[in-house]
Amino acid sequence: MRALARKGKSAMRRLYRGYNRRKADNAPPPSTERVRILLLHANGMGGTIRTVFNLAGYLAERHDVEIVSILREAEEPFFPIDPRVRFRFLDDRIDPGHDPVRALLSKLPSRLIPKEESAYHRFNLWTDLKLARYIRSLDTGVLMATRPGLNLAVAQLASPGVITVGQEHVALRTQPEAIQELIKWRYRRLDALVTLTKADLRDYRETLPKQPRKLTRIPNAVPPMAGGLAKLDAKVVVAVGRMTRIKGFHRLITAWETVAAAHPDWKLRIFGAGPQEENLARQVAESGLEGKVELPGPTADVGAELERASIFALSSRHEGFPMTILEAMAKGLAIVSFNSPHGPKEMITHGVDGLLVKPRTNANLAESIIQVIEDERLRRDLAAGAVETARAYDVDAVGAQWDDLLADLLRRREAKAARRTEAPALPPPCP
Repeated sequence: MRALARKGKSAMRRLYRGYNRRKADNAPPPSTERVRILLLHANGMGGTIRTVFNLAGYLAERHDVEIVSILREAEEPFFPIDPRVRFRFLDDRIDPGHDPVRALLSKLPSRLIPKEESAYHRFNLWTDLKLARYIRSLDTGVLMATRPGLNLAVAQLASPGVITVGQEHVALRTQPEAIQELIKWRYRRLDALVTLTKADLRDYRETLPKQPRKLTRIPNAVPPMAGGLAKLDAKVVVAVGRMTRIKGFHRLITAWETVAAAHPDWKLRIFGAGPQEENLARQVAESGLEGKVELPGPTADVGAELERASIFALSSRHEGFPMTILEAMAKGLAIVSFNSPHGPKEMITHGVDGLLVKPRTNANLAESIIQVIEDERLRRDLAAGAVETARAYDVDAVGAQWDDLLADLLRRREAKAARRTEAPALPPPCP
């Protein structure tokens, strides 16, 4: 039976390859005119969503851009988006209708997305069907994906005429081993893989036996924000992010017990929402920090809240390339961050545009925050350095790197198509 199953799978693979060859032969010319970007839930909150919106708005200057969201779980996008960018939702969970096939398949687990993917529980057999149909419906243009599960699906299913780009917002080393094994062999099918950090780029180069056609690093860009720079006279430390364990807000609150004892006139404000919200509120109450630590919930205007603070704190266990640090730098805040190698360490030069703290050391975090509170000269010097650093991540500077990447991928595809056209025809069979 096992031998028969293996033969069956082998036959299916041959049929699939043959089908792809026929699609390649009949595909329209390669093009970057249309750009499609896959997201898990475009109307949600999070750094990846904000980053994608930022990129989509830039690309919409020269391309037809559509964000394709697997899920629709809110009526409207949480973050502002360029009106030229269009949206498509594959699984509308607000108004699902009365489709009996959908009702049945939605109860069955995903077979397309690996179980080890952190968002696996958000997918099911219905989203598999919708996603696979969408990917296979494309025969040209650019298709980008923005998380491991979607990158793997695109690498597996995209038609030969489509230029495929995978984006990685989380470091390779933090992925489960099973995901890393799939990445090793499937990512080579992508036209390009884009990392956010130099450290992650090195990891991919060292880890992948066969690399995508283009492996490069393009950082996030600072999103547009209204208002001006922070005045640095507000006795406020701010943190922003989804309230999950990985963000380490429980450590920041613990550190704040020490800060509050030394400087009771300062406040900590943590903006965000998520599964740890109730636990964090309980921790604030049990620590006697009510009135000294505030949890105002999520905010769509991050820039305004940063402008009303003087210090930005990042307490994450690990990060990819945190947008919140870029936003805080652009607003001229002094940064205090745990020293995560795949994000903060590349973005912050210790003592120049921020302070880096040994990871997961609550006492050291408290000590560094107190240092910046008590030394106004240091606070203003770090803030000035941060503004200067943020200039390198201007949307036009980063966007130009995306322009260059898409132009390079198109040239490669056009050259490949030209070689196929120029290949000598096979001689006719002998009579």
